[in-house]
Amino acid sequence: MKEQLNNVQHDYIRYANCWEDADVLLEGLNIQPEDRVLSIGSAGDNSFSLLSEGPELVVAVDINPVQLNLIELKKAAFTTLEYEEFLEFLGFSSSNRRLELFEKVKTELSTELQSFWDGRKEEIAEGVIYQGKFERYFKLFRRRILPLVHPRKRVDRLFEEKSSEDQASFFHKKWNNRRWRLLFKLFFSKFVMGRFGRDPAFLKEVDVVVSEFILAQAAAHLSHTNAQDNYFLHFIMKGNFGNHLPHYAQKENFEKIKSNLDRLVVFNGLAEAAFAEYQNFSKFNLSNIFEYMPKDLFQNVAQNLVDNSVPNARLVYWNLMVPRKIHEVIPGIESDAELTKELIKKDNGFFYMGIQIDTREK
Repeated sequence: MKEQLNNVQHDYIRYANCWEDADVLLEGLNIQPEDRVLSIGSAGDNSFSLLSEGPELVVAVDINPVQLNLIELKKAAFTTLEYEEFLEFLGFSSSNRRLELFEKVKTELSTELQSFWDGRKEEIAEGVIYQGKFERYFKLFRRRILPLVHPRKRVDRLFEEKSSEDQASFFHKKWNNRRWRLLFKLFFSKFVMGRFGRDPAFLKEVDVVVSEFILAQAAAHLSHTNAQDNYFLHFIMKGNFGNHLPHYAQKENFEKIKSNLDRLVVFNGLAEAAFAEYQNFSKFNLSNIFEYMPKDLFQNVAQNLVDNSVPNARLVYWNLMVPRKIHEVIPGIESDAELTKELIKKDNGFFYMGIQIDTREK
């Protein structure tokens, strides 16, 4: 798998937030106290959410050391700050004292990490949840494209509480005009997304027309009442999460996560390397790592994951634009089709083709 990552940069924050819905992840995994979980690190949000269920261990693995530095910063924020301070520091609420709060947070960081974040104080002052390449891509859309199509009042109207009939009517009559479709397809084209959003290497296996696919996904969601309180959509359209926070940032989960932080370890490298140090994984949060893999590599990686799991292990992952299903290529793996259908309906990650829930037989 290393060869597939040679052309991918790993020296900046790619994702400042996890863009998979933690609520459906937790429901799909059904974490138990004895579970040992392998979790793709990314921005750390969903790895923290896993801690709220009290597993024995969560290993957050990522090939990008900067993503792990971000996880360590958030972990230190959990440790040193009270809840409202935590929201301020990361950027969920407004603040003019993030650098002051950083002085408290940095006491829980290693000397190396203190040096790293001391060199990024501007990013801290602006709120780290806005500092990823992907988040800046959405910022460009919100500031340069969206105002050419819809005034702010109409954007606000999208999120107002309405009946299902009124939401659909609003979308089709007020929102889904020709300019929206044209500029949306331009901005979310494979070229523009590869240049400003995701790394081009991550789009190599995509055969569909990227802009058409995302436009269709957006249309299905924006015309549904689920859009009204979707925190991902709120961030994309309005630049913040509003009153609907991601799972790990919700008040009722803060102390539960904080009390289990000693069960989280971070690992820089590939999952196959992590297996040399940590074994007996029963649950897997795999994000959408299979998206950029050709079929033969996907099958090899999937087999390796299964080989390093225990009987009845559960693997949860997302397909974006490239269909990859472990149960179709690895014997002894079954899909929970009914739960998958149920979770797809309420997944805030509307841009995904779907979530997959696979279970290893004994």
